[in-house]
Amino acid sequence: MRISVIGCGYLGAVHAACMAKLGHDVIGVDVDAAKIDALSVGRAPFYEPGLPELLKEGVASGRLRFTTDLADVAGAEVHFVCVGTPQRQGEYAADMRYVDAAVEGLLPHLSVGDVVVGKSTVPVGTAARIADRLATEAPGTTLAWNPEFLREGFAVKDTLHPDRLVYGVPQGDQGEHARTQLDVIYADPLAQHTPRIVTDYATAELVKVAANSFLATKISFINAMAELCEETGADVTQLADAIGHDDRIGRKFLNAGLGFGGGCLPKDIRAFMARAGELGADQAVAFLKEIDAINERRRVRMVDLTRQVADGSITGKRIAVLGAAFKPNSDDVRDSPALDVAAQLARQGADVVVTDPEAVENARRVHPELNVTTSWEEAVEGAEIVLLLTEWQVYRELDPEELGARVAGKRILDGRNVLDPVQWRAAGWVYRALGRP
Repeated sequence: MRISVIGCGYLGAVHAACMAKLGHDVIGVDVDAAKIDALSVGRAPFYEPGLPELLKEGVASGRLRFTTDLADVAGAEVHFVCVGTPQRQGEYAADMRYVDAAVEGLLPHLSVGDVVVGKSTVPVGTAARIADRLATEAPGTTLAWNPEFLREGFAVKDTLHPDRLVYGVPQGDQGEHARTQLDVIYADPLAQHTPRIVTDYATAELVKVAANSFLATKISFINAMAELCEETGADVTQLADAIGHDDRIGRKFLNAGLGFGGGCLPKDIRAFMARAGELGADQAVAFLKEIDAINERRRVRMVDLTRQVADGSITGKRIAVLGAAFKPNSDDVRDSPALDVAAQLARQGADVVVTDPEAVENARRVHPELNVTTSWEEAVEGAEIVLLLTEWQVYRELDPEELGARVAGKRILDGRNVLDPVQWRAAGWVYRALGRP
């Protein structure tokens, strides 16, 4: 099938490459010429495992190409809108300018029978508004909403082998047409028995924000338990293991530590609260405000714990921060807890060196005042305190003896609860972690 993908950021670039892998003829469109130039030669403009190989394969096959000219989408049968919906400056609400601009730009190039498919995470009610716009300006076209459920670091796998497909479509013949087109596009995943939910616009829009809100709630719940554990001497990791054996609860996302960040969970739960307020249903999601607050407190608590381990003062102390990305296997530093803690420590007088395998350039761009390096060996040299704040595998596997030979002080704070405290303490380290005695 001939497909266009509007917006070639994280979501769009991955989606375009994966659709080409599934055998479709794909054209990706973005206003950023430098990004298009990179993608056109098979180079990913961000770090995502498996994506460069898919891009090169798609471009070489001729099934995947990129452009800055929206007119080039003419002839495509299905148009995926994959632009960002960042948090509006100074507000909780989502900024819908990019979605609206993408739809407006598409209108002159749509033909009867075309299907426009929204994948961006949007406030509920957006799809109905866009569908009305299409009915007026591009009669004979159909809107569908097909939310994405990508995990950074696993986006290629999640696109090619999704755990579910959700279609928000209108009733009647138009909805049946949109469903049929999406079934053709996702024929391979459907053949692998991927569950498919066909529903209305509002439900499809709510699925993504509801899922993210639930995950955020689970993370903040165990971090709230960590706060209690710190007061009582209990161990939050063992607590999570114990309650996680209940299959109604499960162990996933019960990892206490520094909390969540990135470009999705924080801004999505805030936009959810904002939209609920507009609808007069703010009380229904009022708990999300505390979820957000718990998450933010973890960063403050990590700074306080660092000061405690530093005998009351971090001024002039050399501190190595392992991790800048908000999660491993990503170079994304948007709302990164690790980078936020590093910046707070530096502002309070510490001599901070941040290291990360992939996110150094992005960290330098966001916080040019920080000393950053890709070499963990360089970062820890002469450090008096080491903070593990992003759980990259290379940091999880650090040898306490080898690390001990490089530092000036054997004090480590495990911000992700991924190290073995017995092993580290046996090697002479002072080991501390959030929610553990």
